Amino acid sequence: MLTRTAAPGPWTLHVETAAADADGAVLAQLPVPATVPGTVHTDLLAAGLIEDPYLDRNELLTPWIGRSGWRYQATLPATTPAERTDLVLDGLDTLATVLVDGVERLRTRNMFRSYRVPLDSADAADVAVVLDSPWGPFDALDDEARRAFDSPSAHIRKMACNFGWDWGPTLVTAGIWRPVRIESWSVARLAETRVEVHAEQGAAGWRGLVEVGVELERTATAHDAELVVRVGGATRSVVVPAAETSARLAVEVPIGHDDLWWPRGSGAQPLHDVEVRLLDRVTGEALDADDRRVGFRSVEVSREADADGESFAFVVNGRPVAALGFNWIPDDCFPHRVTHDDVAARLRDAAEANANILRVWGGGLYESDDFYAQCDELGFLVWQDFAFACAPYPEHEWMLEEVAAEARENVVRLMSHPSLAIWNGNNENWLGWDDWGWKERLGDRPWGERYYLEVLPQVVAEVSPHAFYWPGSPYSGTPEVYSNDRSRGVVHLWDGWNEQGYQVFLEDRARFVSEFGWQGPPAWRTLTDAVHDDPLRPDSEGVLHHQKAVDGSLKLSRGLAPYFDEPPDMADWHWAMQLNQARALTFAIEHFRSLRPLNMGSIVWQLNDCWPVASWAVVDSAGRRRPAWFAVRAAFAPRLATIQPRAGGLAIVLVNDAGEAWSGSATVRRLGLDGRVLAEQAVTFDVGSVASETVALGPDLAQPGDPAAELLVAEVDGAARAWRYFTVDRDLAYPRPRLDVVTKPLPGGDVEVAVTSDTFVRDLTLHADRLDAGAAASDALVTLLPGESVTLRVSGADPARAEAVAAAVRGEAPVVRHAGDLVG
Repeated sequence: MLTRTAAPGPWTLHVETAAADADGAVLAQLPVPATVPGTVHTDLLAAGLIEDPYLDRNELLTPWIGRSGWRYQATLPATTPAERTDLVLDGLDTLATVLVDGVERLRTRNMFRSYRVPLDSADAADVAVVLDSPWGPFDALDDEARRAFDSPSAHIRKMACNFGWDWGPTLVTAGIWRPVRIESWSVARLAETRVEVHAEQGAAGWRGLVEVGVELERTATAHDAELVVRVGGATRSVVVPAAETSARLAVEVPIGHDDLWWPRGSGAQPLHDVEVRLLDRVTGEALDADDRRVGFRSVEVSREADADGESFAFVVNGRPVAALGFNWIPDDCFPHRVTHDDVAARLRDAAEANANILRVWGGGLYESDDFYAQCDELGFLVWQDFAFACAPYPEHEWMLEEVAAEARENVVRLMSHPSLAIWNGNNENWLGWDDWGWKERLGDRPWGERYYLEVLPQVVAEVSPHAFYWPGSPYSGTPEVYSNDRSRGVVHLWDGWNEQGYQVFLEDRARFVSEFGWQGPPAWRTLTDAVHDDPLRPDSEGVLHHQKAVDGSLKLSRGLAPYFDEPPDMADWHWAMQLNQARALTFAIEHFRSLRPLNMGSIVWQLNDCWPVASWAVVDSAGRRRPAWFAVRAAFAPRLATIQPRAGGLAIVLVNDAGEAWSGSATVRRLGLDGRVLAEQAVTFDVGSVASETVALGPDLAQPGDPAAELLVAEVDGAARAWRYFTVDRDLAYPRPRLDVVTKPLPGGDVEVAVTSDTFVRDLTLHADRLDAGAAASDALVTLLPGESVTLRVSGADPARAEAVAAAVRGEAPVVRHAGDLVG
């Protein structure tokens, strides 16, 4: 049987070629112990040779690391003798030369592939991995090529955001970023295992199909082999003659409706074991194995022409699914540090926000096996980008070959996951061609279209024929139509953030929005743990350094200006910008959902951060949920009531994305801020699954007597309250609430916080991280009418500090906030 042995080292890190501006004091202390998997930056950090680049402006001290060459060295232990012994490297970052006992055995130029080096024996061996600077391919270009293809990431198959992004630092890494092991085997091994699982519905009901294809690698003495596949109680086998290295077989599994895998919110996620075994047919010995956890489902994307253009909607097991979710970026600039628990925490954030889809963005990574396995278990659909983003890519023959190999390996690796719903060619490259001046700059030079229209779809069709491929995000369905056409395909909506404010979302009737968002600062504790400016101000050096968007601070201010005066106080500025991010996302999501079924997807940019930064994330790099997370949770509720402008006035829109019909009644009232009922309308509704119903409101509700002193509120069977205001915060006559705050420490260290307001109070939020680094509140952005109460739970604080936390909630620190704090 093939045996796998981790290559434990110890590993050491050496400099190979020092950049001209390298830190001599650091170089003088090399070599240092190295961690595998790992990267140069984290090895130097662990050795105490550099400051943490996530803190203050320390990032600016590190560029020389990415421009230097490095060497990892280790002595690999002897292993059990076998016919073949291989060194397997799951991920090298990126321009690597592998030497065994001083002899070059491999050169690589792709972060996204794994590699196998045959060893001469099972004896101990000295291994060196020499890593050239990732800047090398870009630095080697002549001036004309550099002007045409001006993104360093376009010339190397490496995580693009390593070179900096509008939410991430420039930390150009090198290292052995995924595990290294030794594999020993005889006769034959499974060189590639393709498992594609789907469900088909016929006249007699559902049936499950498991299709397995394998590629074998044999030794010179290989016998006939027998391939065995087991799915539950079903077993099939096929003999692979000695001259053959490929085999295919299919297993049909009887399944019922209860055996189908569904996206979260639409049904359950039953998973089944698929066992692939390779046997020596002569001796009966087990040679290799590859086991998977799979789910039976069908996933299609419906594209139907209609009066508004062309639909774009996920259909799972024959049922339309409204996609609500987040874009996912690498969870750390140094991905080897991301653990199972880290992934679980972020996916829990997405799940508890009522999301059912995650888009793995093309400027990052093909994520770990563990990420997709957890998505399977939790019921997330995964939109998987290929690794292209925001740049024209040259179409060199070597890169075409690399991309084909990279695509094949990752499609093979991920195709068995029921969560995987779509393969997407790139992020914003069609948009760059249409809108960013690439046509003029590049002339007749190839810019990457061949990857998206030929190489990638051909790989997907060959390897995983039941999978859905889409050439880009955004993309309209054909290069002949503008890529960001609102009437078809998928769109990115950034006019609001970049130029016009979030009110502009009302003008968009997009069919599927795969990117939109609004920026805000991280939690107060996350910011102050990373930035130590004194005084701390919105424009202090460290705060500005942790704002990577072009004119990001200006855009934050411009986006706030229609609603609030910009506060001069840092604490108020922080709260105002967090609140405005939450407001923008609520506004956009409720609008898009109110168009159901015209619009069938809203994917927020973004779920997570990779370092402490002002960004579009709803969960910051320390795992703290911003107020925007609570806003999205409410806006993504399976059943939503929202009051929207419609021709001639206002309407209440009931949106039902649940699997069952929704009927009931609602009462819409126009109230004074003092709670007096000024007008009222009763509404009944009956909304089908994944649909909406719009009910016009009468003029006595839609037309206020005093816009500054009135609001609309809808009480709805089966949904949260819907609110609407007749003017912006600056002009609202916010009363000054007297908040009665009662705290009660609970067993285990949690604290119950009951807040009662004598007046109307809007967007009440408890910033628990100001009290204790681990503390978090159970809710935020709570709006109360006069005399109403809310009870929050603060959890995660040090249990020994429960009494202190309870006291601090009632203290003078800016912990309990509301929108009225920012007015007057």
